[in-house]
Amino acid sequence: MANSKKGIFERLDGLYEFDREPVTKDKLQGAGNFIGLYAGEHIAGTEFVIGPLFVAHGVTASALFGGLLVGDFLAVLSWAFLTGPIAVKTRLNLYWQLKKVAGPYLTFIYNIVNALMFCFLAGAMISVSATAVGLPLHMKMPTLTDMYPNSVQWVLVVLFVGLVVTTIAILGFEKLSNFSKISSPWMFLVFVAAGVAVLPQLGVHSAGDFWRVANDKIWTGVPLPGQTKFTFWHVMFFAWFCNMAMHIGMSDLTILRYAKKWQYGFFSAFGMYLGHYVAWIASGILCAAALGNVAPGPIAYLGAGVAGAITVVIAGWTTANPTLYRAGLALQTATPDWKRWKVTFAAGMITTVAAIFPALMMRLLDFVALYGLILMPMGAVIFADFWILPRIGLKNNYAELKQILFSWPVAIAWGVTLIIAFLLPLELFFKGLPGWFIAVILFVGLSYVQQHNSRKELAGGAI
Repeated sequence: MANSKKGIFERLDGLYEFDREPVTKDKLQGAGNFIGLYAGEHIAGTEFVIGPLFVAHGVTASALFGGLLVGDFLAVLSWAFLTGPIAVKTRLNLYWQLKKVAGPYLTFIYNIVNALMFCFLAGAMISVSATAVGLPLHMKMPTLTDMYPNSVQWVLVVLFVGLVVTTIAILGFEKLSNFSKISSPWMFLVFVAAGVAVLPQLGVHSAGDFWRVANDKIWTGVPLPGQTKFTFWHVMFFAWFCNMAMHIGMSDLTILRYAKKWQYGFFSAFGMYLGHYVAWIASGILCAAALGNVAPGPIAYLGAGVAGAITVVIAGWTTANPTLYRAGLALQTATPDWKRWKVTFAAGMITTVAAIFPALMMRLLDFVALYGLILMPMGAVIFADFWILPRIGLKNNYAELKQILFSWPVAIAWGVTLIIAFLLPLELFFKGLPGWFIAVILFVGLSYVQQHNSRKELAGGAI
């Protein structure tokens, strides 16, 4: 028995994911893996939550369709032109690239914050899957206003789903992409089929009926009681920045470091337009047919029966898996003596506990905007360090070059950006764009001061 256990742990220890060094050429992945990964991650559990939440916030049909079209396009450009080029040039994950810029102590702090944010997001997706797993058990579903677990059944189902998701995340990048490639095509078809299936219930009997019903019964422009009113601008900025941590925040350096070309960042369009466009629309239709019910499992079952429920389970997994994978890599630098699978297992436990609280799922719009804003300044720092500093005569990767343990320009840029962003008289969804420019300007200016003073000290010592 002991030998059997030892063999399992040795095999897990061998699941190396280039945690601390650049990905080698022989391990680069083809286009299909990225199409599958982005489609699987974004035709996923969040779509069953976000689509209904737009309905709850009283978006009009024109604001939804137009805002998603523009916002998703801006998100694709952000992946392709901001994240992709740096990823293929460094071949490092976010956390080890940041360590070169910020120093190990500040990176440690960031990684803890980053990992917790990703754990909470993955937890929301485990909650999504749990609403479908609990259907045959006649489990009481959480409602829009629930903050805490509403039954013992809910807790037990969440614990089971969390264990499965953690196991898959431990298996690593290639297993994740293969899982997504298999899942995403039929998930998309079920999303569409479920939305189309309930249209007759809403009064759509021909193509000409759709726009009238969309305005009168689905995206009516009237928010539910207690919900704020959303406009085109809310939809556009949310579609652009709901993945702010991944593209502008540079978290997907971790994923795109495996890409053969930087242009693979454009494959995020498979996630944006199939998931964040079509799937959000389809789930909004399901929400309207379910008379405002926002629990993903029941609304998918309403539209596509058992196939819909199974889709919710898999959709939650395909989002939670890469998110938990990222969280494990973030904690890896905080626990350098641990193997990645052990760190990912620990992150999975945190994630599963968080998933027990349905508020993470029901307040997903606000949480996604908040976590993206918190992590965004470090992505701006990496962008400025890589592209701007060398062009104005400054050294990049300065903390590594000078063996600085805690980079004060990075720390001030991160902290002051967040303070200014939260003080700006703007809604949460709109703070990310000015925040990014503030972070870049602060970091470049402070880096100039730091390196200029260092040169003066060197010159003084030489004299």
